[in-house]
Amino acid sequence: MAIWLARLSVDHWRLCNGISVGEGADSEPTALVVETAHGPRIEAANDLGHAAGARAGMMLADARTLCPELKVAPADPAGDRDFLEKLAIWSQRWGPWSALDPPDGVLVDITAAAHLFGGEERLLKDVEAAFAKRKLVARAAIAPTAGAAWALARFAPPRAIVGPKEDPMRSLGDLPVAALRLDTDVLTVLRRLGLKRLNDLTVIVSNADGSGSAGGRDALQRRFRSRKSPSANPLIRLDQLLGRVPEPLLPVVAHTMPMVQRRLLEPIRHRQLLDRVLSDLAQDMARVLEGRGEGARRLEIGLWRVDGEVLVRQLELAAATRDAKHIVRLFAGKLDDVDAGFGIETVRLRSSWAEPLELEQGAIDKASESHGTSLSACLDRLAARLGSRAVSRPVPHASHIPERAQDWQAPLARAGASATMQKYQDRPLKMLDRPERIEVLYASPDGHPQRFRWRGKVHEIARVEGPERIAPEWWRERSHIRLRDYYRIEDMRGQRYWIYRHGVINDGRGGLPDWYLQGLCA
Repeated sequence: MAIWLARLSVDHWRLCNGISVGEGADSEPTALVVETAHGPRIEAANDLGHAAGARAGMMLADARTLCPELKVAPADPAGDRDFLEKLAIWSQRWGPWSALDPPDGVLVDITAAAHLFGGEERLLKDVEAAFAKRKLVARAAIAPTAGAAWALARFAPPRAIVGPKEDPMRSLGDLPVAALRLDTDVLTVLRRLGLKRLNDLTVIVSNADGSGSAGGRDALQRRFRSRKSPSANPLIRLDQLLGRVPEPLLPVVAHTMPMVQRRLLEPIRHRQLLDRVLSDLAQDMARVLEGRGEGARRLEIGLWRVDGEVLVRQLELAAATRDAKHIVRLFAGKLDDVDAGFGIETVRLRSSWAEPLELEQGAIDKASESHGTSLSACLDRLAARLGSRAVSRPVPHASHIPERAQDWQAPLARAGASATMQKYQDRPLKMLDRPERIEVLYASPDGHPQRFRWRGKVHEIARVEGPERIAPEWWRERSHIRLRDYYRIEDMRGQRYWIYRHGVINDGRGGLPDWYLQGLCA
C-alpha cells in the first residue's frame, strides 16, 4: 500500500504553527521557501498560492510577479523528513513494516493483513480517515508491487486497488509515463519520442518492428544504456512496476530512547533533594540500559518547574556507561546554576544516544577492586568541568610517517576506524613536536653515526641499531621529497635517542643529507 501526502510540507507547517485547515493558512496565498545561491526558491505552496501560480521549484521573484501579495514562510526540509519518518512508524498499524518513499510518501506492506480491517476497500477508508483525523491530506492505493501502488496513489482515482491476479496494465495503462518515478530529463526525452502513456511504452517494449530486427526494447536499452540509476532508466522502472525485477525497500525501524522520570508529590526547591532524585533516576536508567544491553553516550535531564518552564541539561560521555555513580558525579556540576523558582515537580532523565555495552563480571572480593580512574571516566570529568572544546585526545592515524601517525580529536567525538600500528611498536614513547636539527660525525656518508651534537652538547655514540628506511607518501607529496633512514642510538651515558638521516647520497634530490633528532627512547 502506497500512501501519498501531497501537501506534507504545508500540512506540517500548519500543525507546527497551530493553524487549522480552514483558517489563517488558506485566507491568503502562502509559499514555503528555502534560500539558495540564486535567491529564495519555493518548496511548497498552499491552495491559494498554488491557484495564484506559485509552484514548487519556482523562484520567489518569479512567483511574486504573478502574485504580488504572496506571503512567505521558511520551509523546513529536515523537519519534514523527520515528520515523515514518524508517520511511517505510525503507519505500521496497518502492516508489519513500512518504508519511506521520500519526499512525501510512505509504503506499507499489508500482505495478509487487509482482512483484519474488513477488506482492502475498508482498509483504504480507514487510512484516509486516520490521516484526516490528524489534519493531513492523504491518498492511498493498493497493488502487488511498490511501483504500481505509487503510480495508483498519485495518478489514479482515489482508493485504487489492483489485485494480485489482475493484469496491472488494465488499471495503469492510461496513466502518464511520470507514474514510473523517472527523472525530469528522462520524462522530457520520452515525451519527445511520443511516449506519453504507459500503454505507449508497453507496446514499444513488447513488440518488434516489421523489419525483423531487434524490437523497441533494444532501442530504448541502447538509448538509456549509460543510465544505471532506476529513476533514469524507464525499462528498469517498468519491470519493477510489473514485478519482473525486485525492488528492495529499507524498512523504518522504531528506535525508542531509554527514559525514566519522577513525578514528585510535592515540588522541591533544595539542591539536596534534587541530588537524591537524580541518584534514583540514575539507578533506574542503569537498570533500563542493562536490560537493553546498552550504555549511554549522551544523557539529558529535564526539570519541569511549577510555572511551566523546562530546564534541560545535557551530558556527553567519552565511552558508553551505565554506572549510576559516575552519571551523578558528572551531572553535579551542571546543576549548580539551576533556578528552581517556585519548585520542580517533574524530573526526567533520557538517553538520546546509546551504544551496545556487554555485561561485566564484578569483583567477588570488594577489597581487591581497583580504586583508579579509567581513561574514559577521566575524560568525562575533564570535559564536564572544562568543556568539551578544552580537552582533546590522541588517536592513531593511518600513515607510516612518524609525525603523521597520530591525530587529535575531541574526547566526545565518535571514534573512527583505528589505524593498525602493530608494525611500528618499536617507535619511541616520546616524540618531539618537531624534529630538531643535529650535527653528526660519521665514518662515511652512508655509514652509522659516531658522534652528534644536540642542544649544545656532544654525545658519543656507544650502540647503534638500524637503519629503518621510511619512504615519503608519494600519493600526497611531491617527487623531490627525500627518503629517511632512522637509527636507534645509545650514548656513553646510557641515554637513547631516535634520529634519522634525511636523504641519501647522490639521490638527485638535494645535496648532502641532513640529520634530525625526533624522539627519545626508553
